[in-house]
Amino acid sequence: MYPNTDLHIAGRWRPGSDTQSLPVLNPATGDTIGQCAVATVADLDEALAAAARAFPLWRAVAPFERAKRMRKAADLLRERADAIARIMTMEQGKPLAEARIETLAAADIVDWFAEEGKRAYGRVIPARADGVLQAVVKEPVGPVACFTPWNFPINQAVRKISAALCTGCTVILKGPEDTPASCAELVRAFLDAGIPGDALSLVYGDPGTISGYLVPHPVIRKISFTGSTLVGKKLAALAGEHMKRATMELGGHAPAIVFGDADVEKAISVLAPSKFRNAGQVCVSPTRFLVHDSVFDRFVEGFTTFAKGLKVGDGLDPETKMGPLIHSRRLDAIEALTAEAEASGATLRAGGKRIGNRGNFFEPTVFTEVPLTSRLMNEEPFGPVAMINRFSEDEEALTEANRLPYGLAAYAYTRSTERAARVMNRVESGMISINHHGLALPETPFGGVKDSGYGSEGGPEALDAYLVTKFVTQANF
Repeated sequence: MYPNTDLHIAGRWRPGSDTQSLPVLNPATGDTIGQCAVATVADLDEALAAAARAFPLWRAVAPFERAKRMRKAADLLRERADAIARIMTMEQGKPLAEARIETLAAADIVDWFAEEGKRAYGRVIPARADGVLQAVVKEPVGPVACFTPWNFPINQAVRKISAALCTGCTVILKGPEDTPASCAELVRAFLDAGIPGDALSLVYGDPGTISGYLVPHPVIRKISFTGSTLVGKKLAALAGEHMKRATMELGGHAPAIVFGDADVEKAISVLAPSKFRNAGQVCVSPTRFLVHDSVFDRFVEGFTTFAKGLKVGDGLDPETKMGPLIHSRRLDAIEALTAEAEASGATLRAGGKRIGNRGNFFEPTVFTEVPLTSRLMNEEPFGPVAMINRFSEDEEALTEANRLPYGLAAYAYTRSTERAARVMNRVESGMISINHHGLALPETPFGGVKDSGYGSEGGPEALDAYLVTKFVTQANF
């Protein structure tokens, strides 16, 4: 039921040239369920040659025709959503319902970029002299190397592929080895819809080897990376050394401020599911909850009750609300972070322990009174752990929200338009959602500031990095 995953290079699905592969584990059981092909440098060379060969042909395809093929890919994703979701749950662990939502959301993203690519207009600039034409032309930047993570195997890749293809760029996608098959199904939908085989390659293998070879290669004109801040900084430095454009969507440690005038029940009903979605393995997951003294006890009680009531288990079980962590390394990391928080004086309100000894399950965990010196308050937990601290003055919360070098997402709950405006203006974050969870729609920007990266992977802004601005001025004789 779970397919082995090949590379896709130059229009062909095949093993790596040396036939090496990596095991794919089911995080709910720890069992090996399949194999993922590994690309060699020779395979990368073939993918690079294909991307270079396809670029002049794909850029010449009219945007209207590119959009038709992309929209067909979106329809194929919808038709195959149930099968793809099952594959994703087996390799990634998230509940089947979440996997299906991710697949259907990807189809919407493809549709949106397909249409937006038709409107990547230039402009005419009024000239100062008669007989002079001044025009701005938008052209595709060229072949693109994209690097995507395991936490959203389709959602992260689809933004990069769609933005590149709709603007006329060709793509080499380095997919996630932990969750290869669902990512491959995304690529398959594009290819089955008529995207040329040379224009879209998919490779897996050692991340350092692949990025170290693709990023500096002269064929590649732009890179897009989603992952940790540590790795992102290294790739950004490498891209800068070779004058490559780069979009970086990196780590976060999102503050969620609940003011004294907030609708507390609504805040709990939105923030708690958001925290434990995908077992907390979400870059925009709310992690540092800053709650006003006057509503602190109510919020903690409601949030903790939600956490204790979550059914944790195999994502294929329809009763499951939270699945396992992706692998044992993530489990070890969360155990170390929670142990350090307890040792530092934090109060454990719920969870805090591994569940069983099979699979990578960890209890939904809630801490209060967490010292700012603890690792949990300074390192992105990337797991099902929430830290709830109190504040008495608004300025305390705003200062804490900006204390860390991260700036991807932030949340706030208040009935006051003045407070909402203060959050909007003062909190240093690429995205802020107030009184609801409204991030990651196809038509809205998605990206961070500070150590959380730069550039956007949503909205019209996402196309900018894939387009070259050319100015042409012409005088009539």
